Amino acid sequence: MENDKYKILLVDDDATLCALLSEFLQEDGFAVETLNSGDAAVARLLESDEFDTVVLDIMMPGMSGLDVLRTVRAKQQIPILMLTGRGDDIDRIVGLEMGADDYLAKPCNPRELGARIRAIIRRTQQGNTNHIVHAQLHGILLDSGARTALVNNVALPLTGAEFNALSLLMERAGQTISKQDMTQEVLNRPLEAYDRAMDVHVSRIRQKLAAANIHDVIKSVRGVGYQMLTEPQLQQEKG
Repeated sequence: MENDKYKILLVDDDATLCALLSEFLQEDGFAVETLNSGDAAVARLLESDEFDTVVLDIMMPGMSGLDVLRTVRAKQQIPILMLTGRGDDIDRIVGLEMGADDYLAKPCNPRELGARIRAIIRRTQQGNTNHIVHAQLHGILLDSGARTALVNNVALPLTGAEFNALSLLMERAGQTISKQDMTQEVLNRPLEAYDRAMDVHVSRIRQKLAAANIHDVIKSVRGVGYQMLTEPQLQQEKG
């Protein structure tokens, strides 16, 4: 699919930066709509499902990017990439914990922004176009065609990145997957220095599984990555 079929909502209170990024993304083949406030972004997103990805600045006066993220994520699972100031690690982690799919520090390279957007859309559409595959373990049922997750027939709400991470872990149950490999396969980008995105996504998956009364099925392998335990491994861990 060509980029010109993808529609991006770019939200940043810096109108000049917004215009520059919009111009680049349009030259890169995306259709771009821009807004300069969080309130306008929420209203636009809740009235329409026409966007493929949202690029959302965190530091906005009035309704912040995190407020927008919280409000929109409660209603829909549209992919969201956050733009954050350099050094704002807490904002990045909080954003990921609230369901953002990825982040990029400002000032950003427009070419990298385009690549990150394509990566998010690619992994979302891969899930939509793949043959339906079911994975089942520990009472969790994943349907990769419909991109749905059920726990004991109750829907488990996951963001796109969370779904891909859980799917990868279940596909390779019993194996340790490095954070480098998970970041590349789930986020379609290399692991960066001080990159905690995958840790946060896995933490959110654990929290959601725990809320569904599924505990300790994802093991941290110190200095390496994560492992979805098989039933025998889980029983062995419990002793």
